[in-house]
Amino acid sequence: MPQLPFLLLDAFTTRSLSGNPCAVVLDANALTPARRQQLAREFNQSETAFVDWADAGSTEFTVRFFTPAEEIPLAGHPTITTVAALLHAGRVVLPADGSPLVLTLHLLHGPIRVDVLPAAAGQLPLIWMTQRRPVFGAVHAPEVVLPLFGLTPDDLLPGAPIQTVSTGTPQLMVLLRDHAALRRAHVADAAGLGRYRAESDFFSPHLFCLGGATPAGHTFARHFGTPPDISEDPVTGSATGGMAAYLWHHGYLNSPDFMAEQGHDMGRAGTVQVRISGPREAIEAVQIGGTGVVVLEGSLRGDL
Repeated sequence: MPQLPFLLLDAFTTRSLSGNPCAVVLDANALTPARRQQLAREFNQSETAFVDWADAGSTEFTVRFFTPAEEIPLAGHPTITTVAALLHAGRVVLPADGSPLVLTLHLLHGPIRVDVLPAAAGQLPLIWMTQRRPVFGAVHAPEVVLPLFGLTPDDLLPGAPIQTVSTGTPQLMVLLRDHAALRRAHVADAAGLGRYRAESDFFSPHLFCLGGATPAGHTFARHFGTPPDISEDPVTGSATGGMAAYLWHHGYLNSPDFMAEQGHDMGRAGTVQVRISGPREAIEAVQIGGTGVVVLEGSLRGDL
C-alpha cells in the first residue's frame, strides 16, 4: 500500500491557525493530474501543492498547484508553504554560512525563483517568492462588476480602474474607497460571477482598499471564489502580487515596499511583505515574502 507524506501549513503568519492554510503532498511523482485533483478536493483547502521527489541536495523542484476545482499556474501562499514544508522535512537545508538559500520551483508555466533568508534563533525563515513580470489585461465596467459583490460604482475609489492584472495568475483588481465598502462586500450573485468569470480574462476577484487592518499595514484585501472553491480566501499571495503591480503602476503607492494585510475579519490574520522592482510604467518584478508554520503532518494511504 503506497504512503505519501503530506503536511498542512499556515502561510503569512508566525502562529498556527492564522494566515492561510495549504496542504503540501511530497514525493507526488506517480500521481496523475486526475488523482491530484481528487486529492485537492479531499483536502478542500483553497489550494493543495504537489511536490515531485528530487535528489538529496537539489535546489530545484517540480511543483503543481490545484484548487478543489482546477489546476492553476501560480499561487503565492502554496509557494510559501511548499518551501516551509521542504525545510521542515529536511529536503532542503539553509547554508551554514548564513547566506540565503536560493531555490527554483518548476511550475506549470515555467520556473520561479524563491529566496529563503536565515532566521534569528526562535524565529521562522522568511521566504521570498519572485512572481512573473506583471501583465495588465482588460478594464472592466464598474456598473457590471460591483453589483456582483453587493456594491455600487460609488463604492469604488473615484477614478480607479477595475482591471485584470497577472503576475502569474490573472486576478480581477477592484480598488474600493474605504474599509467600510470592503467589509460590506460579498458574493451577491454567485451564478452571475461564475458566468462573468467564464467569459472574461481573470481567475478570481481581489477587492482591496488603501490602509491596513492594523497600523502596520498599508493595504487591506478580500479575495472571493466560486463553488466548488472556497467562498473567501484568507490571505492571497498571487493576488497580492497583482495588487502591488496595479497600485504601483497606477500611482496609488508612494513606496515600492509595503505591507499587505488580509484575513483579519475572518479570524485568520495574515501579513504579506511586498517589494516591487522597476519604474511604474515598466515593472520588472514583484516579490512577496512571508513565513510558514507547520500545523500537522501525516501520510496519504490507499490506492493512490
